[in-house]
Amino acid sequence: MRYSEASALQAEALKKKEHVRILSLETSCDETAAAVIEDGRNILSNVVFSQIDLHELYGGVVPEIASRAHMEACDRVVDEALKAAGMTLQETDALAVTYGPGLVGALLTGVNCMKGLAYAAGKPLVAVNHIEGHVSANFLTHPELKPPFLCLVVSGGHSHLVEVRDYGVYRLLGQTVDDAAGEAFDKAARVLGLPYPGGPRIDALAEEGDPHYLVLPKPRVEGLYDYSFSGVKTAFLNAVHGMEQRGETLRKADLAASFREAVCSQLTEKAEQLLRNRKENGERPAMAMAGGVSANRELRRQMTAVCEKLDVPLYMPRLDLCTDNGAMIGSAAYYRLMNGETAGLDLNAVPALRLVE
Repeated sequence: MRYSEASALQAEALKKKEHVRILSLETSCDETAAAVIEDGRNILSNVVFSQIDLHELYGGVVPEIASRAHMEACDRVVDEALKAAGMTLQETDALAVTYGPGLVGALLTGVNCMKGLAYAAGKPLVAVNHIEGHVSANFLTHPELKPPFLCLVVSGGHSHLVEVRDYGVYRLLGQTVDDAAGEAFDKAARVLGLPYPGGPRIDALAEEGDPHYLVLPKPRVEGLYDYSFSGVKTAFLNAVHGMEQRGETLRKADLAASFREAVCSQLTEKAEQLLRNRKENGERPAMAMAGGVSANRELRRQMTAVCEKLDVPLYMPRLDLCTDNGAMIGSAAYYRLMNGETAGLDLNAVPALRLVE
């Protein structure tokens, strides 16, 4: 029997199994991460190997270096995840891997690793969208959360407002028309001379500053729930360069706080507008957050305040599940597997994969 046919039969049988355990791997950017997840909600192990030290010298992720580091780390993190879960590869029920979006070389490393393991072990393989993984991190933090709900997805490459209609079923409501929020944070941190990764550094520094020190423009976009961060970023860069040219001492904490406020207020204002419109239509929405920028302290404070004001439940991943990890991939994979979705040995990386077509 061919591998794809055997996988489909196994996936069907797993729908009746009391507990389903999935070994998952995430290699979309600069973290090699593996986990074992039970029933899409319980973390049995979660191992992350970070490459921050490798890329800090260059001020950002170098794709070639990231790919090589993944090649060296994949076997190790998979072994550690299995050991931490107290399981062998044969004791798992299925395997899962991120196949996009992300850096093509990094994705290919993970995809090929898990295709080989799945074939050797005779286990079904599930292909997972990285952004769907971020959304699914909320299921690990909040086991009671079920679709439908709204979700603000904010990361280094994505800024979306989506409606999660069901497991794996999404409707795009709004998105950035240019830069992502995380990308804007990284570039603002760079102009302030903060080391990589810039987003967490600017967030930490901003805690000490005055968010009203520098007034930055508010962009106008056509889409009701769309964002734009390019103009805010450019205005900030020009302001900092102007201060440097005039010989002024940079008040970095105040500058960081001002930029953070400009980005976070735009994100929360659009989310608040969406929630108000839904409530006016008689709906009782729930809001979630996802992605690396969902760890931002000011964004969490603002979103909490908005949801408390509107009496809307807010779900946020715990901090260690905001950034890239294998656990979120295993959670997303479970619901795909329960829907009978398995990948063949022809699975390829899709670096520009979208959450909603």
